[in-house]
Amino acid sequence: MKIITVKFNLILKCNFYQFNNLGHMHPYIPHLLADITAAHRTEIPSASKPPLTFEEEMEEIEKWVEGKEPDHTFSYYCGLNAIDFPPPEQFTEAEMKQVIKAFNWMMFSWNLDIHLPDALPVPIAYKITIDTLNSKTNIVNSGMIGFDFCTGYAPDCIFKEYCPCLEIWNRAEDDNKSSK
Repeated sequence: MKIITVKFNLILKCNFYQFNNLGHMHPYIPHLLADITAAHRTEIPSASKPPLTFEEEMEEIEKWVEGKEPDHTFSYYCGLNAIDFPPPEQFTEAEMKQVIKAFNWMMFSWNLDIHLPDALPVPIAYKITIDTLNSKTNIVNSGMIGFDFCTGYAPDCIFKEYCPCLEIWNRAEDDNKSSK
């Protein structure tokens, strides 16, 4: 437990130093970065509950397989609210990148990750990243849970022309057309 707390405190100090040395920036950025830093999970709860019985464990797995929605949003756990983050139009690309980077570190402290295409424009990545606060999720004490928005079906993908599956999808369509 001590090692985990020290690790997160070190990460927080590094982030604070990095974000304090940005130079000229939007006046709201330092407040956002401070709030994000304060939202880090610094300790993993101790295992005060007795271990699950085999039947309870199977029940948890069945809920997951059946797609039962988690009870709470990420906002509930970390204490941040998406409404407190200004729209991307109010920031420069560099400022949005700093917020995204800080937010991703904070998500990591909660054993969460977000998967976005590399080619996604920064304003869209900023909006999607902040919108994870409104997404229902479970928080695990070991392992990672990822927010992955791509289903592999490119025509309906939220990433539209930036979908990493689009090239493969289009190639398959071209192959189907040429084989007719």
